[in-house]
Amino acid sequence: MSRGHSDIAECVRKAIERYFRDLDGEDAVDLYNMVMQQVEAPMLEAVMRHAEGNQTRAAEMLGINRNTLRRKLDEYGLL
Repeated sequence: MSRGHSDIAECVRKAIERYFRDLDGEDAVDLYNMVMQQVEAPMLEAVMRHAEGNQTRAAEMLGINRNTLRRKLDEYGLL
């Protein structure tokens, strides 16, 4: 894994561990969806900035279909 990938993974790991500490014994609910929503929107924003708004290029960078990208951008109010 490249350094950039491990940095991102470590940030996510630390954030989840902090989340569990902050729960102070309460049960976590729907953690997967919560994390995906918290990570996906800023990732899409950053990729779209890097692609200078070019959805085709952004979709290629993300490894997803352009229609999927448009749907996700709309879902997060990023269109």
